Amino acid sequence: MEPEKERTGRTPKKGRKRRRAPNKPVGASEVMRDRWDLEERQQPEAKKARLSAVLFAGNREITHGQLCELLKRAVLGKFSVPKPSGCQLFHQNHLNNVVVFILQGMSQLHFYRFYLEFGFLRKAFRHKFCLPPPSSDFLADIIGLQKKQIIGDLPKEMEGSLPSSSSEVSINLQNDPIVQKYGSKKVSLTRCLLTKEEMKTYHFPLQGFPDCENFVPTKCCGSVTDNSPLFGLDCEMCLTSKGRELTRISLVAEGGCCVMDELVKPDNKIVDYLTSFSGITKKILNPVTTTLKDVQRQLKALLPPDAVLVGHSLDLDLRALKMIHPYVIDTSLLYVREQGRRFKLKFLAKVILGKDIQCPDRFGHDATEDARTALELAQYFLKYGPKKIAELNLEALASHQELEAAGLEPKNTAEVVQQLNTSVLECLDSMGQKLLFLTREADATELSSSKNCQTIKCLSNKEVLEQARVEIPQFTFSIVQFSFEPFPPNLTEEMSKRMRIKWMEMSTVYAGPFSKTCNLRALKRLFKSFGPVRSVTLILETHQPHLCIQYEILEGAQLAIESLDGILVEGTCIKVQRPVTELTLDCDILVNELEQDSENQGFKTFGSAQRALGILTGKNWKLKGRHALTPRHLHSWLRGLPPESRPPGLRVIPPPSEQETLQMVKVDHPKIAAWRWGRKIGKLYHSLCPGTLCLILLPGTESTHGSLSGLGLMGIKDEEESNSPNKCL
Repeated sequence: MEPEKERTGRTPKKGRKRRRAPNKPVGASEVMRDRWDLEERQQPEAKKARLSAVLFAGNREITHGQLCELLKRAVLGKFSVPKPSGCQLFHQNHLNNVVVFILQGMSQLHFYRFYLEFGFLRKAFRHKFCLPPPSSDFLADIIGLQKKQIIGDLPKEMEGSLPSSSSEVSINLQNDPIVQKYGSKKVSLTRCLLTKEEMKTYHFPLQGFPDCENFVPTKCCGSVTDNSPLFGLDCEMCLTSKGRELTRISLVAEGGCCVMDELVKPDNKIVDYLTSFSGITKKILNPVTTTLKDVQRQLKALLPPDAVLVGHSLDLDLRALKMIHPYVIDTSLLYVREQGRRFKLKFLAKVILGKDIQCPDRFGHDATEDARTALELAQYFLKYGPKKIAELNLEALASHQELEAAGLEPKNTAEVVQQLNTSVLECLDSMGQKLLFLTREADATELSSSKNCQTIKCLSNKEVLEQARVEIPQFTFSIVQFSFEPFPPNLTEEMSKRMRIKWMEMSTVYAGPFSKTCNLRALKRLFKSFGPVRSVTLILETHQPHLCIQYEILEGAQLAIESLDGILVEGTCIKVQRPVTELTLDCDILVNELEQDSENQGFKTFGSAQRALGILTGKNWKLKGRHALTPRHLHSWLRGLPPESRPPGLRVIPPPSEQETLQMVKVDHPKIAAWRWGRKIGKLYHSLCPGTLCLILLPGTESTHGSLSGLGLMGIKDEEESNSPNKCL
C-alpha cells in the first residue's frame, strides 16, 4: 500500500522506514515516532515542556480520541501510556497545569467568519488543527468516558505475537462498535456500501466537487443489488513535482483472479519512488509507457455497470486514479473501530483471514496481494456477519499490539483495555488528583456527575470566568466551559457559502490593461510563476483586455499583487488588484492579520529561510517567496464546504434575518462574543503559570441542517520560541 495510507493507522515495520515527503500530512507512522524519539534524545537539556512541531506539519484533523490520548499523556507521562497516535508532548514532567477552554456552540466557521475579532487566540496559539463535528457528548469523548468492554484474560502465549483470534473471551457485544453500527445479524452487500454522505465525510472524490473537476467517472451507474460483483482495488504511488501520482494499479475479481495489474508512468518528474512501500524503482518504471489515461480507459471498459469496488482506504486509491466511482466498500471503515481510529490492513489480514501480508522480508508492498486481501475481508464480513467479528474482540487484540509497540507488555487483555481505555478522570485519580470542571448550570453533562470531578456550576459565562480566576490555580487539570448561541440553522448554510466566496475572491486577482496584441501565453506563464493557478480568464468587455486569475492559494494572489502591480508590460503600466466586493473590502486588514497569525509570523528560523531563498535566487532559478498567510489546515476545510457556482461579479447580500441581527447590537451576538470572550480568555491565560498546557476548543455543531467541523488551538505557555515551526515561504 502507498505510504499516505498510514494515516489510517498502518505503521511500517521496524527497519522499513519511509522517507518523509514535503507538504505531506503527518500520520501516526513509525517514522514519526522515530523522529519524536530522536528530537527528545537530541535535547536532553531542555527544561521546558513542548509540543512537537511534527504534529502540525500538515493539513490534518485530530480526532476526539487523539485529544484524549494527549490529555492522558499530559497527566500520566511517557512511561504510563503509549505515545499518542496524532499528538506528541515532550518533557511532560515539566508541565505545571493543564487547562482546557471549551467554547460550546462555536465552530471553525465562527473562527474564520470573525477572524479579526479572535485577535488574541489566533496570535497566542501557534498550533491550530481541525476537529471533526461533535458527537452527542463532546466532553465525554475528549475525557474518555466511553463505555468499557467486559473482557477476560487472554492466554499468555500472546506475548511477542498477535493473540489467536479464536481465544476465548467474554465480551459485551452490544458495546462493540461494529455491532453498534450494523447490528448483530448478517448484513447485505448494499448495507456495507458507503453512503454519499459518508463518502463526503471521508473525502472520497465525488461529482461536482471543486477538487474533482478533472476526475473521470467509471460510468458505473447500474442498480446495485446483493448479487452485484465485487472487485478488490489497490494502487501504489510515487511522489512527483506535483504531488502523489499513480505508479501501479491492481484489480482483483471475486475468486481471487487478478484482472488488471499495470505499471503506470507518471506525467510529472518523479521526486521519490517511495520504493520501501511501493516496491517500484527507477529501473522498473523506465521502460513503462502506460499512462494514467490508459488505465482510466481500461478500468471503464473492465467494470460492469453495477460493479462494487473494495479497498482499504479506498479514497486514496480513487484520488490517485483521478476517478469517481459511486459504489464502494472501504474495509478500513467496514471494520469499525473505537474513537474514529482504523485497523491496519496487515492486522485484519492476520486476525480475520490468518494470513501474513506486507512481510518485512519482501521488497515493498504487493498491490495485488493487498487488493485480494481487502476483497476477502469484505467477503468474510458478508458471510459471517458483525456478531462473529465482534466475538473476535479486535479492539483488545489491536490494543495489545499497540502497547507492545510502545514498549509496554501487559499480562492480559483486561490490562490492555484498562491502560488504553482509561479516562482522564481515572488517570487523575491514580495520581491522587481531581479534575476541576467549571460550567453553566444549564449545561448538564455526564462529566458533572462523575466522581473525582470538582464541578462548579455558574449562572452565566461571566460567573464561569470569575470562578476560573480563583479556582484554576488550585487544580492541576481544569476544564472551563463557556456556552454561546450557535448560528441560527437558517443562516448556517448561507454563512458557509459566503465564507467560501470570501476566500475564493481573496485568492483572485484582476490584471490589466494589456494591449490587444499581447502574448497571452507569456502572460499566463508570468502569473503561474507566483503559485498554482486554478483558472485564467480573458476579459474583453473592458476598453482594453484584462485577465482574471484565480489562484489555488492566497499566497499566490498576494505575491502577484506585490510583485506586478504598477510594472510595465509591453510599454503599458498594469494594475493588479483583487475584485472589490463587500466581502473583500477588509482584505488588506485581513492579509496583514494573517501575517501576524502565530502560525505565520516570523520566528528565529525565518532568517535562515530567507538566506536560503537568497542563495537559490542567486542561482538564476527565479524563485519567489513571501510571508505565509493561510493556516495550514484551512485549505482542507474550505474544500469540504459545498461548491459555489456564483457568477463572477454578482453581489452577495446578507439574508434579511442576518441584517436585522447585525442592526441589533447584542452582547450575545457571535461577532461581539468572539471579540469580547477572546479578550477575556486572553486575560485569564496571562494569569496562568508558566508551563501550562492550554487548549482552546471550538467543538463544532451538529444539526439537521448540517454539521460544522470544529477547531482546536493548542500551546504551552512560555513554550520556547526556538521550538516553533519553520516559517513558510
